[in-house]
Parts: sequence; structure tokens; C-alpha cells
Amino acid sequence: MWRYYALLSALFAALTAIFAKIGVKDINSDLATAIRTTIILILTWGIVFFEHQGAAIRDVGRHTWLFLILSGLATGLSWLFYFKALQTGDVSRVAPIDKLSVVITIGLSFLFLKEPVNLRVIAGALLITCGSIVMLAK
Repeated sequence: MWRYYALLSALFAALTAIFAKIGVKDINSDLATAIRTTIILILTWGIVFFEHQGAAIRDVGRHTWLFLILSGLATGLSWLFYFKALQTGDVSRVAPIDKLSVVITIGLSFLFLKEPVNLRVIAGALLITCGSIVMLAK
């Protein structure tokens, strides 16, 4: 099932880039990010409450809070920089650079999470990197 969720994530990430490029055309990219984040906040809390999961917040441990806060900060900074890049660059050039996050994630998951890295993973990361470089060449 995770594969379907990952494909849906990729689809919506692609739509995000297109919609964001249009959305930041006439306003400050930081304001655009704040508006987008507010919509996400309303959507996700709506889902939590609709599914009656709100009470579980009391069970979230300190360690979990710490890393969710760090993840939120990283996400916010990522979005702020992404919107700034989209405001002045072409989506077809910004998106491949953004997708280098996959390669960086593979490296960090190996270093910090001790996830296995095999020849297939290394080859995939190299292909993503090469693809990003090709997309950036004029």
C-alpha cells in the first residue's frame, strides 16, 4: 500500500509545483508559503478531528515532539526556499534541483538511520543526480 501513497505523493508534489508557480506570480513568496501552510494546517487538523484522533496528542512523547518539531522546521524552510526559487526560476529547472533531496535523503538515511545502501540504491541515486544535471544544462 505504501507504493500507492508514494505515487500519490509524487502526483500531488508535481501539482504543487505547477500551482505554486502560478500562485507566487504576483505576491511575495513568503506570503504565498504562509497561505499555503495555513491551508495545510486546516486540512490536516480537519482530518485528525474527523477521524477522532485528536485525543492521541496526549500520548505523544518528548522524543517524538522533538523530532516532529525539527521536521516541521525543516519542512517550513524547504517550502520557503522552494517558493522563492519558483518565483524567479522555471518550474522545469527548479523541480529537478529540489528532487536532489532524494539523493541527500539516501545519504542521510545511511549515516543516521543505518539503512542499508546497495548497488541498486547507489545506481538510482547517481541516475537521479545525472538526470538533474541534464535538466539544468542549457
